[in-house]
This record gives sequence, C-alpha cells and structure tokens, in this order.
Amino acid sequence: MRTRIVAIGNSRGVRIPKTMLEHAALGEDVELRAEPGRIVIESADRPRAGWADAAAAMHAAGDDTLSDAPTATIFDEQEWEWRRRR
Repeated sequence: MRTRIVAIGNSRGVRIPKTMLEHAALGEDVELRAEPGRIVIESADRPRAGWADAAAAMHAAGDDTLSDAPTATIFDEQEWEWRRRR
C-alpha cells in the first residue's frame, strides 16, 4: 500500500488503515526503529520475552527435568519398529 507522510501537529506521520493494523495484530503500544530506507513498527507486547533467560536459569538450577517419568504408549509397545539404517 502506498501512502504519504503528512503533518500531524509539529510532527509528521502516516495514517494506517484499521484493517491493516488488525491484520498485523498491533495493539495500542508499538515500538519504532529506524533502519536505512525504512521505519519498522513492531508490537511492544512480547508474549515470550524472557523465556530464554528463564529456561537457562531453570537448567542451571537443575529444574528443567520431566515432572513425570516417561511411560510407553500402545504405539511404542505394538506399532513402533526400529529399523537399522543401511
């Protein structure tokens, strides 16, 4: 979609159609960053922010093991067949 940069008070901006915002799943808060030749708008909400650090901390504490012991299923016991690679 092509649009124009317009004056908005003492600033400049672009109008983004509602359908485009909905398709991008952007909320009220966004982050802006400038890159050569473009301005990137991203959602400020990061649902998985910090997960990597939390997983590393759990691993360091030895708290990343399975809660229950693994159990075989009917598939494992009756249908699964190991084949040797040739």
